Parts: sequence; C-alpha cells; structure tokens
Amino acid sequence: MLQITLPDGSVKEVESGATPLDVAQSISGRLAQAALVAELDGKLVDLTTPLTADAKLRLLTDRDPEALEVYRHSAAHLLAAATLELYPDVKLGVGPPIDNGFYYDMQREQPFTPEDLEKIEAKMQEIVDNDLPNRRIWMDRDEALKLYREQGELMKCELISDKTEQDAETVSIYKTGDKFNDFCRGPHIPSMGKIQAFKLLSVSGSYWKGDEKNQRLQRIYGTAFFSKKDLNKYLTQLEEAKKRDHRKLGKELDLFSIQDAAGAGLIFWHPKGGLIRKIIEDWLRNEYLKRGYGLVFTPHIAKLDLWKTSGHADFYSDDMFKPMEVDGVEYQLKPMNCPFHILIYKEGLRSYRELPVRLGELGTVYRYERSGVVHGLLRVRGFTQDDAHIFCTPEQVTQEVIGCVDFALDVLKTFGFNEYEVELSTWDGGASGKYAGDPEEWALAEKGLQDALAERGIQAKVMPDEAAFYGPKIDVKMVDAIGRSWQLSTVQFDFNLPRRFELEYVAEDGAKHRPYMVHRALLGSVERFMGVLIEHYAGAFPVWLAPVQVKILPITDNQMEYARGVLKRLEQAGIRAELDERNEKIGFKIREAQMQKVPYMLVIGQKEVEAGQVAVRDRKKGDQGATELEPFIAQVRQQIETRATE
Repeated sequence: MLQITLPDGSVKEVESGATPLDVAQSISGRLAQAALVAELDGKLVDLTTPLTADAKLRLLTDRDPEALEVYRHSAAHLLAAATLELYPDVKLGVGPPIDNGFYYDMQREQPFTPEDLEKIEAKMQEIVDNDLPNRRIWMDRDEALKLYREQGELMKCELISDKTEQDAETVSIYKTGDKFNDFCRGPHIPSMGKIQAFKLLSVSGSYWKGDEKNQRLQRIYGTAFFSKKDLNKYLTQLEEAKKRDHRKLGKELDLFSIQDAAGAGLIFWHPKGGLIRKIIEDWLRNEYLKRGYGLVFTPHIAKLDLWKTSGHADFYSDDMFKPMEVDGVEYQLKPMNCPFHILIYKEGLRSYRELPVRLGELGTVYRYERSGVVHGLLRVRGFTQDDAHIFCTPEQVTQEVIGCVDFALDVLKTFGFNEYEVELSTWDGGASGKYAGDPEEWALAEKGLQDALAERGIQAKVMPDEAAFYGPKIDVKMVDAIGRSWQLSTVQFDFNLPRRFELEYVAEDGAKHRPYMVHRALLGSVERFMGVLIEHYAGAFPVWLAPVQVKILPITDNQMEYARGVLKRLEQAGIRAELDERNEKIGFKIREAQMQKVPYMLVIGQKEVEAGQVAVRDRKKGDQGATELEPFIAQVRQQIETRATE
C-alpha cells in the first residue's frame, strides 16, 4: 500500500497503480467530477497517472489558478482537433498555452478567414458538447515517427526527433476521442466537456520554430477561462484595449510614426510626442542627480572585441545587428549600455571610499527584432533605455537594491500607476549549468534582494529558474487602468561582468577586491514606457504631461485680439497653450480639441471679453462656467507643479 499525503495533512492509503482520480473518488464523488489535473510532489500530472510511490498529492479544480494553464493547453488541442476535422489538409506545428490564452501554429496553403474561425469555433463547441475524452497513450518511438510520416505531419516528426532521445523506447501521445492524436508531454484535463468558456480571437503569420528561414505558418489565437463571466470580462477588456491601442492613438494625436522608408521598428518622434518624451526624460535625469547618480553619455557603437569580452558576441549574437567594418576593424552597434559604463568605472583605480559608484544614462541601443514581432512602441529595433549600473561592495548590496526598488515605485506613483506586482527571479541551484557564478555568490546575491524586499515589506512572487544568467533579479510589473500587467522596472544583480572585465577597488584592508554590480532600469525603455502610458491614459494625459494643456477657442474673429492676450498670459505662466484662429464654428473647434484630448478649453465670446473672463471647459467634466483668468492659471499651475494624475 502507498501513503498519499493530502494538502490538509491527512494520509490516504491506496494500492500501487491507483490514480489521483481514484483518490478523488474515494474522498468525494463531487471532487472527482470537478478535478482537472493533479499536483504530485509539486509536479502537474494527469488525473489518470498511476501512483507508484508514497507522495504528496493535491487535486486541482477551477478554483486553482495553476490549473488554468493546463486547461488552456487542452483548449489548444481542442482547436487543433476541430481544425483538422474541417480542413484535413492542415499540418500541425505546436500549440502551447500563453498568457491569457493559447494558440496553434498550422500549415495551410489557403489563408484562414474570419468565417473559417467561426466554423472552427462551432466545431470546437460540438466536440465540447460530445465531451470527448483526452487519453494519454505511450507509443513506440519509431511507430510514432512512422505514423506521423504517413499522415504527412513532418513537423511532428521533427518535434519527436528534437524532444526525445534516439534510444527512447516510447513517446507520449494524447488522443482526443478516436480521431485526433498529438505528440505532447501534457498534462491535460480529463475531457473536452470541461472547457466551458472559450473564444477564437485572431489569425496571424508565424514561422516554424520562430525562425524566418523556415516555412511560413498560420497562427490561430484563442482564449479560454473557467467561466463565461471571466471570458466576457476579458473580451470586454480586449475591446477597451483596441480603443486604447497606442499605435492608433499615436497617429490620431500626432505623437510618433514608423516610416517604411526608414525601416520597421524605428521610431520617429513628432513634436508633440517629442515634448512628452522630454518631460519624462527631464524628470528622470533630475531624479538621477537627487539620488546620487552620475549622468553619463556613451557612443552608439564600439569595437566587436568589447562585446566578445562582455560575452554578448557569444550568448546574445542572434539579437544583435551584424558588425560593420571601419578601417579594417569590426564595430558593433550596442545592444546594451553595461560594457560602456564598466569602461568608465575602469578609467582609474577606485577606493572603497568612492563606492558605491552609480552611473546612469538614457542610452539608445539597437537590437535585431524579427519583423514578425516588432509592434509599435512596445517592440522596436532602436530604443532608449533608462539604464544605470551601480558598482558597490558586498556590504552595500542590500541598501543599493532598496534604493533601486524605492526609485522604481516612485516612478510608478509619479506617472499614475497605483497598482503593481513584484517578482523575484532565482536560479535553479546550478543543476542546468546555464548560470554563471558559484553557489556562494548566488546565495549572497539572492539574500541581498530578499532582504531589500523584506525591509520594504514587499511581497514578491518567487520565480524559480527565471533569473538572468549572470544573477538574480527583481521585476516590478505595473497594472494599468484596464487591469493589464506590464513589465517595466527591473533590478538585476551581476557578478559575471565584474569578473569578465576584471573590475577592482582598493578595500579598507589595502587589498584589491572585486566589486558587485547592480543593473537597474525603471522605465524599461522610453519607447515602451510611452506606449504603455498612452494606453493607460487612452491618450488623455494628465495636465503636466499633456503636450497642449489649454486650447483657446474664440467664437468669432471679434474676440481674436482678447484671445491673443489670454494666450500670452498663459505662456508667461509656463502653460502650454494654443490658439485656434480658424474661421470655424465653435462646436467644431470644441469637438476637435476634445478629439485631441486637450485637458482644458477656454471658450471666448463677446460676453467673456466684456467681463474680462474666460469660459472653462474640462475635457472630462464639460462646461465649468466663466471665471477670471488668474484663478484658472493658479489651478492649472497647481496641477502641473504637483504632477497631479487625476
């Protein structure tokens, strides 16, 4: 008999070969019906997995977030099964779960249309209504390869060859009903009838294995939730996201453009967008100086040898542009600022009295993003990082990390992001060999980050095996106005680059020691931050960020001279204002200013001229009535000076 320990601490005795489903049935028939997947000694498995040793068992239902990924993975299989039934000529690639949904890559000569997606979704519902079971079978590896070759599923053959050893006897196949089978490691939910809320969203192009040299595929995206209520909430969020799309608003508000003549992923900032960017960068640089950072400026290129020393030429080459030759020497566009800051640190021998050395830069870097993934301001090929590197002693690590976390939270607060999530990414203990450094260094680094979070009382979700190869990191993700999470700020510990560049400082004992290095970015990149900011505010920036804060709207030409006086007074007060001198009806002028999301409009008719007043219109609250100009100026100045976000 086996001893199976349940989450409440109770122990259930079962025979060897029993399954988690058997355990569920012995506890409660209702639990057996509700269970979707099991967690066996911390690993997710099918409910039909045989139990062969004493273990800890947890049965997961739709109340457990961990089960959602398995649920969505099964929805991807549901999509593939339905598609093959309707379009037998389709060849399958991969179909993983992703954040907020799933997709399946497929090869088909004819493009899928919106009407095709409707048919596929209806067929998916038919499979759900028939409650077709998902069964895992083990097939002889050679037999599986033969099966998929006969079906013309050459991508599946390639996956089997890539993901299983040559001498493996069997491979894992999942069957849905009697017709559909897929090479997959699982786990999956017991049957398709448990998928009660799903929706196909879109289709786009992709490449096999993400390599543009491989065959082009079609990727069908979908989403699935445990309840129709959650699905409808998500679909409503998607509709709201479409309205807030920064690419659409960027064009409507004349903030930026991407020019075909220049190339994909390269941003052209227009005057209004450039002004917002300047405001953000000025605030950030001033904060750098207040917090003890030295501002530096570094070149856009350097000799390739520098990137060989840093290791980027080896481990990051796929994301770098090709080197260029200058006077017989190879140069490289910089993908990172780190090596440049290191060279500044190395300019002279440092004493422990100088540490910490904090170097900050808004430095433009260049990375090769595939054409299929560049996306507005969010994924670009040239972008400006608010990058800083801190060189410190081991004793200073925790306080420096605290300073970085405080700075990151101040950024979020200043720009109106009131909700955030924090993740602490750690290594795998050295099991994989993919991380630099020894266990003692990792223990010190992780403790430094943990202590910093603890001192600030911040609860962080631990992300095992998600660290950078050179050290652990803290990621701060902001939550926007419609509940989406965005990765912006990161604080990363690094003991690899100080070793590669042989960094030193003279310690109190007179000997030379190696400093530790903290990487820190708060906006992530100016471009990405702007994209998120546009979507968060739906283009209606708070007064202090708005490129035009006040629009002056005279009703007729008779009020033009008075309106010009108002404009001059606003400009003297440091308020960004524009005068609409066009010979248009006042309703048209108001609508246009509203479409441009200008915070305030001052309507001036003959009555306002005679009274020496202005009629204030708020973009959110509408008509606010007539007032003297000076109180209005004081109100706007107060919003600018306090950086009010409401």
